[in-house]
Amino acid sequence: MSEEKRQEEPATGPLKNEALRSVIILVLIVAAFALAYYLGRRHRAHRLDAFAKCLAGKQTRMYGAFWCPHCADQKELFESSFQYVPYVECGTKGSRAENETCLQAGIKKFPTWEFAGGERHEGVMPVQALSEKTGCNLP
Repeated sequence: MSEEKRQEEPATGPLKNEALRSVIILVLIVAAFALAYYLGRRHRAHRLDAFAKCLAGKQTRMYGAFWCPHCADQKELFESSFQYVPYVECGTKGSRAENETCLQAGIKKFPTWEFAGGERHEGVMPVQALSEKTGCNLP
């Protein structure tokens, strides 16, 4: 019986090494995909920074509310570049009431885009439509 054990031990060694190698390869493949996804999203998000800053320069602003799903959709189109979009929060924390600034501005629906000259558009606007309206170039 001790000879049988000796014969089995060498056979399990290469199997363990092969399994370990397979796991390492799998981990490396998953890590490569995760890195590619991260870099792709990062590049895409940053590519809209100049566009969002141009909107600010053209005196374009967005009125929205934290509880508004359409506002969240609009913000998502800009991803991290939304930080450069002039944004007026109309929601009041702890309720669905509208703050005084937005009431005085006559904001009725969210999101509302206001352009230089006072023209407004209610609802989500694709970035292409914003580009056409403001003259800000998309990358």
